[in-house]
Amino acid sequence: MERKKIKEALRHEVSLHTGQRDSWDRDTLTSFLEKVIDEWQFKKKLDISPQLKEEIIAELSADFLGWGPLDSLMQDEEVSEIMVNGPGNVYIEKNSQKVRTAVKFDDEDHLRYIIEKMLQPTGRRLDSASPYVDFSLPDGSRVNIIIPPVALGGSYVTIRKFSHTIKRIDDLVRLGTLDKRMAEFLVGCVQGGINILFSGATGVGKTTTLEVLSSYISDKERIVVIEDAPELKIDKDDVVRLVARPSNLEGKGEISIRDLFTNSLRMRPKRIILGELRGKEALDYLQALNSGHRGSLAVIHASSAYDAVGRLEVLALYAGLNLPAWAIRKQIASGLELVVQQEQMPDGSRKIVEISEIRDIEDNLNLDIRSLFRFQIEGYTSEGKIEGRFVATGEVPHFYKKLIQQGISLSERIFQEE
Repeated sequence: MERKKIKEALRHEVSLHTGQRDSWDRDTLTSFLEKVIDEWQFKKKLDISPQLKEEIIAELSADFLGWGPLDSLMQDEEVSEIMVNGPGNVYIEKNSQKVRTAVKFDDEDHLRYIIEKMLQPTGRRLDSASPYVDFSLPDGSRVNIIIPPVALGGSYVTIRKFSHTIKRIDDLVRLGTLDKRMAEFLVGCVQGGINILFSGATGVGKTTTLEVLSSYISDKERIVVIEDAPELKIDKDDVVRLVARPSNLEGKGEISIRDLFTNSLRMRPKRIILGELRGKEALDYLQALNSGHRGSLAVIHASSAYDAVGRLEVLALYAGLNLPAWAIRKQIASGLELVVQQEQMPDGSRKIVEISEIRDIEDNLNLDIRSLFRFQIEGYTSEGKIEGRFVATGEVPHFYKKLIQQGISLSERIFQEE
């Protein structure tokens, strides 16, 4: 009897004890599986070696009590991302480098079983009518799944693991994401209620940076967090979390980010944090920035500060109010103050490559965007590691005096050009 068939038969045996299984721990499950295998060996004269028996029990325990073959990767703190390309190909990002692992699922059915386990507590749909989904695991890790027929070659699972080691701004400085001057500046901006947009591609660390900086918000402030799928971990007491909901099978019941944003303005928020700007809610976001909601934080996908404000403008135009482009730009200039651009470098490291201030509209109706800090690449080591340094441009932000008036201790020397 081959390994795969033994595991299928054991899964069937466990399924017969569904009512009891919810209370089983690893020891109970192991004892049950050992007993079943021993009976088979005695009654059916099966030849199962002690090593094979141990491996099968370990694999099935991981299936029933954890995330199956992904368990070891989920427990490895050096693994930041897991990418499953069908049952036979599993890649990881570890120490900022992508590598292929020896981890495999038995087949597509085995992979779908683990997917269903992940998805079950969320109440989200995943079927041929809705073949992709985003959600978060209990530990905060973000999951994206897409299945056939849209996905060719089996189901695809991408898990961006929640980092338990990055909690304070000093952790980001230690990792080389930014330097102490930039850290001091950004913390001061958050404490002083500056409106900040975090920009960059997928997986560059925008959300982590936002989470870290949100820890410096005063405990006296009420925070409303709005997301498409729960991901942000805001470690504060007075936090209201709102999550969008997709439509049901009949195409009804959808609650969009824009719906939640509109409702949030009636909840007396001191701060609004948006997990990601991606649609018509951009106009409501800009209006909120211009109506006294200071210190708002948001994420957008863009490759530079210029692209970020350009995309924000386009998203706001999607709202369909027939506003002229100059009016939207004026809203951006008067409401948004700072863009933090983050990138993953060629060597895999993540860095804040530029911090820019949004000032005002120039005569030609373009936004005046001034770089305050940037990362300057100077070369590469023989091992391919990037060499460079963070530099100040010499520009002092227009809102600097406002921060000082609020009692934020921030030396003007940090802006001096080297």
